[in-house]
Amino acid sequence: MDILAWIVFGLIVGIIANLLDPRPSRGGILGSIVLGIVGALVGGWLGNLIFGVGVTGFNLSSFIVAVVGSLAVLFIGRMLSRSTV
Repeated sequence: MDILAWIVFGLIVGIIANLLDPRPSRGGILGSIVLGIVGALVGGWLGNLIFGVGVTGFNLSSFIVAVVGSLAVLFIGRMLSRSTV
């Protein structure tokens, strides 16, 4: 996928992950894009490693893998920030 497609995909996934997470998040639209892109990368890597399914474009399996990856990134980020405070 080209860069613009990754940004749009990341924005959509980041917004969905922020909506699914019960705690309020900060970072605005840019934070959602970064969360979605990083989540897609993490989710794609984990999905490929565990299930043989990765992020391959704009399709349902890629979307689910990316949202799960974004939620994992949110969870890990919150755990790390909690331990440093």
